[in-house]
Amino acid sequence: MHFQIDKSCGFARACTITTAHSAVQTPVFMPVGTVGAVKALDATDLENFIKPEIILGNTYHLYLRPGDATVAKMGGLHGFTRFPKSFLTDSGGFQAFSLSDNVKIDEHGITFRSHIDGSKHYFTPQKVLDIQYNLGSDIMMILDDLVALPASQERIKASIERTTRWARESIAYHRANQKQGIGKDQNIFAIIQGGTDKAFREKSAKELCALDFDGFAIGGLSVGEANQEMYDTVEWTTQFMPENKPRYLMGVGTPEDLVENVARGVDMFDCVMPTRNARNGTLFTSFGKVNIKGAIYKEDPLPIDPECGCMVCQTYSRAYLCHLFRAREITYFRLATIHNLYYYLDLMTQMREAIMEERFDLFKIEFYRKRNDTDT
Repeated sequence: MHFQIDKSCGFARACTITTAHSAVQTPVFMPVGTVGAVKALDATDLENFIKPEIILGNTYHLYLRPGDATVAKMGGLHGFTRFPKSFLTDSGGFQAFSLSDNVKIDEHGITFRSHIDGSKHYFTPQKVLDIQYNLGSDIMMILDDLVALPASQERIKASIERTTRWARESIAYHRANQKQGIGKDQNIFAIIQGGTDKAFREKSAKELCALDFDGFAIGGLSVGEANQEMYDTVEWTTQFMPENKPRYLMGVGTPEDLVENVARGVDMFDCVMPTRNARNGTLFTSFGKVNIKGAIYKEDPLPIDPECGCMVCQTYSRAYLCHLFRAREITYFRLATIHNLYYYLDLMTQMREAIMEERFDLFKIEFYRKRNDTDT
């Protein structure tokens, strides 16, 4: 992986991450393709209408179904899904933690039961990398010890100590495998933990960033804490992260979250929000959110967002989308998802252009002004 900073504006960064499959310009939002598909879309939709350079796959789900060995036989994620650009795969630790009522963490890994059939499984730092070698992703996340907030100081301390220990095991295992020809084109990111505690975040960041990872993520946020707490934690943590490697904030978030955290030096984001909210009737626009199922839109001839250049806004009316949603027509899910993801990726493009032109502060002011304009 090659990483370069193309321009900075304050703490905001415009960078380029080059993997074996694509050149990813940041700030970047990665659509979530949990089981090898972005819900309601296929690879053709992505290529023609969204045009992401990178999407996210879920190690936990793909391991359980269809199985990482099956994916490997089908040519890895790129061959299996026919999406030719980059993939990032998470470690699966969050899903093992969040989807099961019976999870046990020990010093060597995480024991969990499948949410599909109740079968018992054990993830270790080495195991999750073996799965991701089979998946063939361009960026692999390592196993970390997640903490539900609020948590005691003792629990958070144990979490970051275990996360650092697993990180050391992971990087040693990966570099040894690369010497054997395994995962040569795959990159590995560590995950900084510590809740919203500044001392713990600093400790976790310093320990992990001293290791030979290709990039670093901030995990364990957007889990119920106040937005300002999240922003303050990100701002505090990024100062301990190397400038010459990608910075990834996991599982975030709203358009406002993206703007605020780009301003704090984050390069990469992912979240199910644009796709999940699309299916539930919430569409994102330059002037805020639209609840398309509302009666106010039944005879509205306007596009979802008059400023949007997506295929949906160029073709269909709010009235039609309202009708499709109320009729529970499958076509609605596809069109709404295309729009929301286009909006998110276009927002990142706008931020990159503002950074490159050294006007990010003005962009941020205009971003919020449009949201406070009630005339639209």
